[in-house]
Amino acid sequence: MAFKLDTIDLCLRLKDENQYHQRLKAAQKNLAHLQKACYHNDHPVIILLEGWDASGKGGAIRRMTEKLDPRSCTVHPIAAPSPDEINEHYLQRFWRRIPARGHIAIFDRSWYGRVLVERVEELVSREKWLRAYDEIINFEQLLTDDGFIVVKFFLHISQDEQRRRYLERLGNPEKHWKFTEEDLRNRLKAEDYQHAYEDMINRTHRDEIPWIPVAGEHKWFARIFILETLCALISSKIDTRIPRYTDEEIASMKARLDQNPS
Repeated sequence: MAFKLDTIDLCLRLKDENQYHQRLKAAQKNLAHLQKACYHNDHPVIILLEGWDASGKGGAIRRMTEKLDPRSCTVHPIAAPSPDEINEHYLQRFWRRIPARGHIAIFDRSWYGRVLVERVEELVSREKWLRAYDEIINFEQLLTDDGFIVVKFFLHISQDEQRRRYLERLGNPEKHWKFTEEDLRNRLKAEDYQHAYEDMINRTHRDEIPWIPVAGEHKWFARIFILETLCALISSKIDTRIPRYTDEEIASMKARLDQNPS
């Protein structure tokens, strides 16, 4: 049966702020350990977040990266392609952002723009965005076949909650930059975007690389759900051990440290 966004329970929330901070601290510590394990064992990880405007992608990414080592983790905020990128195959700019072995790449929006904004705004022909579903599946299969862990989250909120968040941004001068004419145009096409989101999930969801719907109405719940789900998925796919010296190696190194430098 086809997936529908309306089946996501937007009432899900945490008990209180104390629970949020306790689980956030534990999940961030776990993810920081997994980052070290990925680095030392050469596991590359790709995390992408799609969702409605103002659904909390940026806030989730901030909590995700807060305790990570920036030397092996990169966030890619994806906007409209540059004039040069428009003349390339749409996947080419994403190939350039694929992480090295042992590194983590986080995409705030992604290659799915071809079947979302480019479809809804009619920036490409119907033939091109329909063809993109198979192209994206093949692209992701190439990555997983080569050992990449690909995790895909979709953040869902109601239109009422989106409006409330927009009003909050308008009421805070430091957040004015987060609200644009484009947001207003997109909101008028909410029904078209919902169809595009549901098509995207139904056509590109696979057991090996599933779409993970996130109830984003309550930000604390969404952030914890994303972090804990991410940790569980990575843990299930990699060697989580971090290489350590044996007692003999430690003793040898200590002895060498006591040697006088020449």
